[in-house]
Amino acid sequence: MRDELKTYYTAADLDPENTIVAPGEYPFTRGIQSTGYRSRMWTMRQYAGMGDAEESNRRYKFLLAQGARGLSVAFDLPTQTGYDSDAPLALGEVGRVGVAISSLEDMERLFNGIPVEAVSTSMTINSTAGTLLAMYVVAARRAGADIRKLSGTVQNDILKEYIARGTYIYPVAPSMRLTTDLIAWATEHLPEWNPISISGYHMREAGSTAAQELAFTLANGRAYVEAALAAGLPIDSFAQRFSFFFNAHSNFFEEVAKFRAARRIWARWMREVYRAENPRSWMLRFHAQTAGSTLTAQQPENNIVRTTLEALAAILGGTQSLHTNGYDEALSLPTEQAARIALRTQQILAHESGGADVADPLGGSYYVELLTDQLEAEAEALFSKIAKLGGTLSAVESGWVQQQIQLSAYAHQQKVDSGETVIVGVNRFQSLAEPEIPLQQHNPDLEQRQVERIRALRQRRDQAVWAHSLRHLKDAAHSTANLMPKIVESVEAHATVGEIADILRQVFGEYRETVSV
Repeated sequence: MRDELKTYYTAADLDPENTIVAPGEYPFTRGIQSTGYRSRMWTMRQYAGMGDAEESNRRYKFLLAQGARGLSVAFDLPTQTGYDSDAPLALGEVGRVGVAISSLEDMERLFNGIPVEAVSTSMTINSTAGTLLAMYVVAARRAGADIRKLSGTVQNDILKEYIARGTYIYPVAPSMRLTTDLIAWATEHLPEWNPISISGYHMREAGSTAAQELAFTLANGRAYVEAALAAGLPIDSFAQRFSFFFNAHSNFFEEVAKFRAARRIWARWMREVYRAENPRSWMLRFHAQTAGSTLTAQQPENNIVRTTLEALAAILGGTQSLHTNGYDEALSLPTEQAARIALRTQQILAHESGGADVADPLGGSYYVELLTDQLEAEAEALFSKIAKLGGTLSAVESGWVQQQIQLSAYAHQQKVDSGETVIVGVNRFQSLAEPEIPLQQHNPDLEQRQVERIRALRQRRDQAVWAHSLRHLKDAAHSTANLMPKIVESVEAHATVGEIADILRQVFGEYRETVSV
């Protein structure tokens, strides 16, 4: 990209049609709030989940004590793909990359002693999003919370699972139904909750360019809008609760421009294409996470610097919430020390850098404004290609989107291998001896303890109530009814994540990936 840049830019390089408007004004290029962070700081989240519910609960309480203002739950792979901890396919994966949640009782243990009405909770869960949200809501209600005061986000973005992440279960059509059912149900019952977080993060981790992340994320968002409209929801009933999740990557100025372009495109779509009348429906609100794919196992302390730059790009780009990665995450789940440094990074940027003193401090920079226009133009070109393929769902089902990301990932790796792209400590400036750092250790006893718990639950629950709830769920899946009330009923009857997923597997079948050559 550097070869394509001029030495410097002036006003003559800018598009006169994209005039500089004030922060808080449509199309929100400079941010959705006129005061930026002066009136409200971004939510400082730390993504965490490890082992079983008790271990993760301890980490959450540690983070809150260190000044985190929101929690972000990482689930293990069995939970994400609809398997209980004692399933044969879960063997060896329980609690490895996140917390194992198989039942309502697990969810209650996870949030034991945490004031859920006062803490914003984000859950990275997609195929089983309805079940995990139901467990969170029922657990909160049983703890005495007013569920209408619950705030947070459930990812619930199934399209990017087919594109980049792979934790899908069902074919695309029934998966979209589950996504839309959750949106409709949450719109009615959880007015402070974001029922979807449309995620470009994982596409960027898979190797997409900034322009591809921008375009494919917004195209997915548009598909969800149209699915909700087709289900009979008025645009202003749900659009203002949609949220986005972007990657904060390493090219500082390009990332700032990406966030600005995203707001501008989305605002125009919501107002001019979908005719939303509420200005809040025009506002693209997003969470950002620093790029895991830029973390290196070599010289891991350098990752603190990388994360700081990426976090600052998200802040100057106007993020509403932020997670900063631990410097040791190329090697393991973060230790408490690494998690504390990651959180302190946000706090230093918030209170010592001056970056939060002015809304969109880079607005008006010739270079940033040009990059914003260029990224918007590249995204528009990709939107046109998607339209020619029949829309987002067709582009995903055919494997075209996946192929574009794979090609970009391959091109990037070729540049790293050749040395054209420098990765400090990897292909330049290597050290002969790598420092040893303490790593988070996985407790092998946790899996057996979790297995014993789920089996004990199955023995003591009311079998008649449990069986009745799953029959109701299966009947609803065969109909066109919203599935969320029946999922909630099953959760209350102590049906497990795997049992609920298996009922839906019986009705919907399972997805098999399309390979594009």
